[in-house]
Amino acid sequence: MTRSPGFDETDLRRLAGARSFERGRGYLSAVTRLDIGAESITATVDGSDTYEVELTEDGDGGLSAWCDCPYGQEGNFCKHCVAVGLTVLAQAGAVPRQRSAAASRTRALDTWLDSRTREELLALVREQLAEDRGLRRRLELRAAAAGEDAGVVRERILSLLDTRPFARYGYVERADARAYRRQAAEAVAALRALTAGGRSADAVRVAREALTELGRSYGEIDDSDGLIGDVATELAATHLEACRTARPDPAETAEWLVHHLLDDVHHATDIDLSDYQDVLGEPGLARARDIAVAAWRADPKGWAKKHLVERFLRADGGDVDALVAVHAADLAPNGRTHLVIAKELGAAGRAAEALEWAERGLREVVPDGGPDDELVAFVCERYARAGRLADVVTVRRDLLRARPSLATYQHVRTAATAAGTWEGAERADALKTLKAAAHPGEGRWCGGSALVDALLDDGDLDAAWQAAADGYADQRQWLALADAVRDQRPADALTVYLRGIEPLRSRTGDGAYARMAELLLGVRACHRALGTEAEFATYLAALRADQKRKRKLMAVLDQHGL
Repeated sequence: MTRSPGFDETDLRRLAGARSFERGRGYLSAVTRLDIGAESITATVDGSDTYEVELTEDGDGGLSAWCDCPYGQEGNFCKHCVAVGLTVLAQAGAVPRQRSAAASRTRALDTWLDSRTREELLALVREQLAEDRGLRRRLELRAAAAGEDAGVVRERILSLLDTRPFARYGYVERADARAYRRQAAEAVAALRALTAGGRSADAVRVAREALTELGRSYGEIDDSDGLIGDVATELAATHLEACRTARPDPAETAEWLVHHLLDDVHHATDIDLSDYQDVLGEPGLARARDIAVAAWRADPKGWAKKHLVERFLRADGGDVDALVAVHAADLAPNGRTHLVIAKELGAAGRAAEALEWAERGLREVVPDGGPDDELVAFVCERYARAGRLADVVTVRRDLLRARPSLATYQHVRTAATAAGTWEGAERADALKTLKAAAHPGEGRWCGGSALVDALLDDGDLDAAWQAAADGYADQRQWLALADAVRDQRPADALTVYLRGIEPLRSRTGDGAYARMAELLLGVRACHRALGTEAEFATYLAALRADQKRKRKLMAVLDQHGL
């Protein structure tokens, strides 16, 4: 007996998750070309693109799905699969009949095909080839791969990776990336067919060219969905499979791999040299190591060369001194590389040398901007561990002077408090540094000064108010000050709130309305503290009359009881 759907809404929700399930409900009207077959269900769903979906039930009542949307390609049961599943459930009563009809059609087709002669079948295939260019292209590649002409296969595979037919404006846009992906995937399939057909040596040679071609084209493709990156990964895997079958010359393979990895085009295909250990053997690995080291010595600042040599050193057991030499050849101006070296030495149990390199990083950093934060933290942690609290304060103080901010001020305060030197000269010096970094009036245009933020963070409200009055605060800081002093100085806070409301009178939008309501609540609180509620009522009535055409604002004020 032909079965009904073996799944229900509970199964769809479990497979997709609550969020995708609910989103799938919104795509029911987008499901088209639904075909309920004997073993599977297929359909098309129109979303940001047109996606193909297939649902399959196994014999044990389990449900699996496939969709070519980006989320589905990652193996997820996506909203498009949910939409198809719900569409099927909506006509569950008709499913047994549809499956029976599909099975009958399949049997009839098989019987009819079995009764055709070879000539008739060939005529059918040729008829399809004339109508389906994609099928023709795929079979042409199969034929070439099975033949003797490797040149034809090479030419066809490289043409499949050509982006020009998809680059309408000299660039493959996201909307066209999916079509290009389908074509590029044919190139991968053709290479695998070469290897499977006993021509793995040809597959190695053509795959190398294909990897280079795709790598060069990748920068001209919007691959936001990662579709082309997936094909590139498959292409790299195909090259590795061909190498494992063909067993090309280890030294020559090593040379190609290293030069490919040192070329900018390799980033798209993400080849990992360690995957080729069985192909290269020790002679090939030694040759690759020699080439990489020579390239790095010729260009010690080349990131790709440095990275490759570092990987070889780690694979060889991690010679710490050799790793230090590699990093020391190109020291970052902010001390970041010094930190990398310090960590390598620390991990090797050479703590004293690690600290020396970190301290050297602090000394050699370029003046602008100061040293890397993590380097500073590394040194300070080790000083603190050794009880050198005064030295921690010195390092933190120097960073505050190089990069004055609330965060660097807080670090000085923490270090000096631990050392017992914060209250007094140390705090005064830190505040003086922040004050010198700004000028009165700057706050209005530059996002406020760290001086006001630091005084607020200290809870020194009187000093913070004075600094703001001297021109060191922006609007955000003025309002933070008003909130902080409202209970003690309601008249001063009231002035700030009223000043903040004025520019909002001419603005529209939810953000402006919410902000006005928030400030009005502050105004009301100040008037209550001053005992002038009647004055607030008059002010609010006038403001509502002035803004009455903004119906949404009126609604927001009503919600807040204003």
